[in-house]
Amino acid sequence: VGSILRKVEEEKKGLEDQLSTVSSEVPKKIEGAVQDARDSVHHIKDIATEQAQVNSDITTHINQTQPVTKDLTELTGQVEEVERYVQYLRWLTFLEEMSNDIQQCVLVNSLGGAVNSFVEMLDVCEVLQESRCTSLVQFSSSTVLFWHRILKDKLSSEFEEVVRLLGWPLLGVSQSLPTRGPHPTLLESQFRLETLFEQLLKIQLPDTISGRRHQSVPSSDQGSQPLLLPLQLLIKPLRKRFKYHFSGAKQTNALDKPEWYLTQILGWIRDHAGFLDQNIQPLLNRAGYPHVEAKVEFTQGLLALVADKLAHDMDALLYDEQLFSHTIDEVLLFDRELRDSYSYPASQPGVLHVLTSHDSFQRWITVERKFAVEKMDLLFSSETAWTSQYGDMEDVDDLKTGECAEGFMALMLALTDRYKPLPSPANKLTFLDLQLELLDDFRIRLTQVMKSQAQDPLGATYLSILNAVHYVISVLREWSETVFFLQLQYLRAEQYRTSTVPRDCGTVVPEDRLSSLDGAVFDELITLLELLRSDMLSVVCELVFREVKARCKDYREQSWLSLPSDKEYISRALSPAACPLLLLLKDRLHALSTQLSAPLFTRVWQRLADMLNTYILQEIILTNHFNEGGAAQLQFDMARNLFPLFGEYTPRPDNYFKDVKEACLLLNLKLGSAMLLTEMLKKSLHGSKIDPNTEKESPEKALMDMGVFKLSPHEAEQVLNLRANWTAGKQGRS
Repeated sequence: VGSILRKVEEEKKGLEDQLSTVSSEVPKKIEGAVQDARDSVHHIKDIATEQAQVNSDITTHINQTQPVTKDLTELTGQVEEVERYVQYLRWLTFLEEMSNDIQQCVLVNSLGGAVNSFVEMLDVCEVLQESRCTSLVQFSSSTVLFWHRILKDKLSSEFEEVVRLLGWPLLGVSQSLPTRGPHPTLLESQFRLETLFEQLLKIQLPDTISGRRHQSVPSSDQGSQPLLLPLQLLIKPLRKRFKYHFSGAKQTNALDKPEWYLTQILGWIRDHAGFLDQNIQPLLNRAGYPHVEAKVEFTQGLLALVADKLAHDMDALLYDEQLFSHTIDEVLLFDRELRDSYSYPASQPGVLHVLTSHDSFQRWITVERKFAVEKMDLLFSSETAWTSQYGDMEDVDDLKTGECAEGFMALMLALTDRYKPLPSPANKLTFLDLQLELLDDFRIRLTQVMKSQAQDPLGATYLSILNAVHYVISVLREWSETVFFLQLQYLRAEQYRTSTVPRDCGTVVPEDRLSSLDGAVFDELITLLELLRSDMLSVVCELVFREVKARCKDYREQSWLSLPSDKEYISRALSPAACPLLLLLKDRLHALSTQLSAPLFTRVWQRLADMLNTYILQEIILTNHFNEGGAAQLQFDMARNLFPLFGEYTPRPDNYFKDVKEACLLLNLKLGSAMLLTEMLKKSLHGSKIDPNTEKESPEKALMDMGVFKLSPHEAEQVLNLRANWTAGKQGRS
């Protein structure tokens, strides 16, 4: 106990010492923190006092120096103004010096030095274009244009003389190019050509200075670039010849013969291609213009002549439909041949923009509509409108298309080819609207002729119209999947969405955008044509079915309960009452197969098979009772006579008469199997008490085991109840 007491007292003392130490140290720390805070406050006050003193000194200094600053600002402005004057005078002096240098070089016939000085002046002039000194900009531009005109005249005359010595222009296909032999004059001419070509490229004015006043491209095609100066000079003699032959009162200037000047242009392109590739393209490559194709530039220059000529003749052509249409045909053919046979890039402008000017384009649309309607009138009034031009050659014309439909779709294809190369998306959409209008007009005309032939749906004309409708649907579906019409669908959707045709996308639409399109341009028209086709198919099938059904009366009403069994026959034969309906059905199927296209006839016989399958089950089988002989006769008539009629068109005709086939199977089941199946169906369908110890069997599974997959359990029970041999079976069991 004493030790415990001592231990407790020691712990008590230790705790008291700790408490005493804490109570003495904490106040000291608090006093230190308070003192630090007081020192910080005094320091902040000192800094604030110093800030106020500095602000006062700064204000005093500003007040003292403000007059001096004002004077210095004025002096600085004056100095800057003087410097601008000096710089202005320096630019003027530089331009005067460059002008003097050019003048001296020109006087001594040193065109190389003159060109180099002109290039320096041109660089300065381009820099000055951004200046706000309008007088200086105007002076520099005027000076550049002045010397450019002089240098261009001098270089042009020499350049034209050099290319003339080299055989330019080549005016006959039989004229060969100068040979590259060691002839001194030829070598000297080629060297001189290269020098002059490079100098002409150097004095080429940029658009900012020239204002595109020296270009040689169609003014109506603002998206094209001006031709390089040497190529403009190469085209100059050809332009003179073109204007001489195809303007004024010359016999070659005939409105009814646009093919004359178009053929001439193509001939010049063909004749000069070799010279351009061998002599001009290497010069462009060495001069730093490898991206420029000499033949393309040359072609653009010649196309400018065609565009100007076409625009000049257009006013007179608008008033003559025949001449206007002929000119359009020739221009479209020219553009196609230019790009296909002469490798002119599709991205480069042609001459079709002249045809799409407002007045010309509206006239073009009017003429196309008129000629298309006249062509339709001729097609519909032709005596052979509804006969195939291939006759009975089924391997050639599987769709059995009449001349009317085939001729009209050929007209639509030609129309598509005519407006496909147009450069403007808006013009293409206008033509597309015209195409849709004509297609709908054709559909309406087909409907009208169809109604006039409605009294004879199995006649050749009615069936040919049906073939025509199917043919148009097939062609439009094929067209709807082409890239061209998918692009038009995209552009049309953008037009409806924004009320304007997007200019930035042109007519080339990315494929990822095409994949997200809903529908196609011909969807609405295809839907209407499909409705017409469906109605006409229904009329044909209903007529054939009514005729067959009329021949079924005797067959339906024959005594199925009193027919002899198979034991009484050497070989069973077709029921006499079935002969008329099967003969009629065979004749109708054969006639339809020869007059309808293969896809349409497939639809017809499949629909007829479905209608007969339902009719035989409902009106013949379910309305009669059958003894053993009657069931066997029915199965023989169906399996050996009706089904084979359709075997010519499908390898498994019984698949289209599943109801009848399965009903015959149930009627011809052996008696024991039939009684067991009937009892099982009765229990499962009518709630008969079932032994709980026996496993319940599905009626569908039981029918499948018997080979019955289409008939429902209720229908199967109904068919089984039509058997007339139950009494004998039950007596035998008892």
